[in-house]
Amino acid sequence: MSVIYDRVALIGLGLIAGSMALAIREGGLAREVTGFARSQATRDVACEIDLCTVCDTAAEAVAGADLVVLAVPVGAMGDVMAEIAPHLAPGATVTDVGSVKQSVIDAVAPHLPAGVHFVPGHPLAGTEHSGPRAGFASLFRNRWWLLTPLPDSDADAIARLDRLITALGAKTDRMEAPHHDLVLAVTSHAPHLIAYTMVGVADHLRRVSGEEVIQYSAAGFRDFTRIAASDPTMWRDVFLHNKEATLDILGRFTEELFVLQRAIRMGDGQQLHDYFTRTRAIRRGIIEAGQDTEAPDFGRPGARAT
Repeated sequence: MSVIYDRVALIGLGLIAGSMALAIREGGLAREVTGFARSQATRDVACEIDLCTVCDTAAEAVAGADLVVLAVPVGAMGDVMAEIAPHLAPGATVTDVGSVKQSVIDAVAPHLPAGVHFVPGHPLAGTEHSGPRAGFASLFRNRWWLLTPLPDSDADAIARLDRLITALGAKTDRMEAPHHDLVLAVTSHAPHLIAYTMVGVADHLRRVSGEEVIQYSAAGFRDFTRIAASDPTMWRDVFLHNKEATLDILGRFTEELFVLQRAIRMGDGQQLHDYFTRTRAIRRGIIEAGQDTEAPDFGRPGARAT
C-alpha cells in the first residue's frame, strides 16, 4: 500500500486510536503517526509499547498533521477541538470516531478554522477492553466505518479519508448524522443500556448470590457482562449525547417487552414461537453479512456451546 497521509495525529490513545496506529504502521499508510492522551499514565504506556510518537501536548501532536483523529469521549470533543484549533495546519482534515454524530458536529464545527476540513466518522468496531494496550491492527477488518460529512465538506478530503479507512480493512458508507444516531440507538446504544441493566438486576437480586451468578452464568448472561464491561466514561457520554434517539428506542423496547410479558402470562406459545422465529432471522442476516460468525459464544476461541 502507498502512503496516504504524511502525518496522522491521534488525540486520545485508547482502543480505537491504538488500533489505527498499529494498522497504519502495518500498512505503511502514513509517514508518521503522533499521539496525545490527557493522562500521563496512558502516554507512558503508549511510549512503552512504541505505539506512535507520543507528544506532551495536543498542540504538539497536531502540528503539521494533515489528518487529525479525535478519539476522545463524545462529551470531550468540543473542548479538545477548541484546544487544538489554533495549531491545525491549513488544509488539514479533522475526523472523529465517536458513536454519536450530531452532538459531535454541534460541538466541533464552531471551532473549525477556515481552510480545515471536518469529516465526522464512526468505526463500528470495538471490544469491551480499553486503553492503548487493547489495540490491534485487524480491529477494523470487514467492519463498517460510517462517515457523516457536512453539506459543505470538501470532496477531496472525504475521498482521501475514505481511502485510508478502506486501507485499514474497513467498509465505508455515508449517511446523515441524525439518521446515524437513530440507527446506532437501535444497533448499539440501547442494547448496551439493556446489558448494563440486566447485569444490574443480577447484582440487586439478593435471592441469587454473587457466587451463583458468576459460577453458573450461561452464554446469554456472560455476553451481557462482556458488553457491560465497556468503558463507563464513553458510554455515559453516548447516552447523554444521543438522548432522544435512545429514549425513543427504549420506549419501543418497553412496548415489545409488554407484548412478550402478556404472551408468557397468557400461555400464548404460538405468539412466542412466531416472535422468536422473526428475530432469529435477523441473527442469520448478521452472519450472512459477514458481521459475526456462527461459532458459539460470539466466536471466542476455544469456547464450548452452552
